[in-house]
Amino acid sequence: MRIAPVADIKARFSAYLKASEEGPIIVTKNGKPVAVLLAMADEDELERLILAYSPKFQNVLRTAEKQIQDGLGIPHDEFWHEMENEPSQQTLA
Repeated sequence: MRIAPVADIKARFSAYLKASEEGPIIVTKNGKPVAVLLAMADEDELERLILAYSPKFQNVLRTAEKQIQDGLGIPHDEFWHEMENEPSQQTLA
């Protein structure tokens, strides 16, 4: 992991992008961390990262977890049974 001030990142952005493939780059401003430059392997990884930091998505997860704890969920097997037996939605051309 490397640490670099924002001024250096701005001046040599392409080099830091390349370096981020080897590990995260901590970006600092006035000596304090403000961001992380992180290489992405694929779009799935990017989506996971965005969802991990999405307040809306985290709220949905907390709500679902509470519902399960309150006994409002359905068993795993029942969920997959319903998913497998759900008619597929087809679009008409």
